[in-house]
Amino acid sequence: MTTPLSGRKAQAARNDETILAAARAVFMRSPGAPVAAVAQEAGVGVSALYRRYASKEELLATLCADGLDRFIAVARAAQQHDDPWDAFAAWVRGVIEEDVHSLTVHLAGTFTPTPALGELSQQAITLGEEIFDRAVAAGVLRDGLEVGDVTMIFEQVTAVRVADAARTTELRRRYTELLLDAVRPAAASAPLPASAPTGAELGERWVPRDR
Repeated sequence: MTTPLSGRKAQAARNDETILAAARAVFMRSPGAPVAAVAQEAGVGVSALYRRYASKEELLATLCADGLDRFIAVARAAQQHDDPWDAFAAWVRGVIEEDVHSLTVHLAGTFTPTPALGELSQQAITLGEEIFDRAVAAGVLRDGLEVGDVTMIFEQVTAVRVADAARTTELRRRYTELLLDAVRPAAASAPLPASAPTGAELGERWVPRDR
């Protein structure tokens, strides 16, 4: 049984999550943004943020660790499926829904990884390979597909981003299903969720972002 956090500790945990959520939003827009932008997004003072994270590097490392933890949780949940295809599809859908891969790609090269991050990364890679290899052994994936191709699927789908967050989710689900169909031995015929993007939505990517 988990012991409930005290009032002060619970508040600190909420504040920490607020800061991390703000950091995810800010650094997804601009990986080079200053810590002050994160503080403003979170509604806290810069000094309060630095009391929790001594440097931008520490904040970025924490964000990546959080993303890897989410990836690992998704993979472990996917492994619980008895059917190899269901496990593979749950893994792909889950990673995309959590939006952890796009954050990792955005932050890559912006800080020095720690040994702890290296261990988490290897754990995530191993779990993904286990799910992929199981699907290959069951014959539910097309010939020639490699585990690295799945990484490209994550990057392609999470690159889909429009101004409306709900619409972004819809579009990502559409292309997730399209690409899942494409990696099966024979093309599936299930209808795709949501509708294709409009010209206006596609044009949004050319609107200058706040720096």
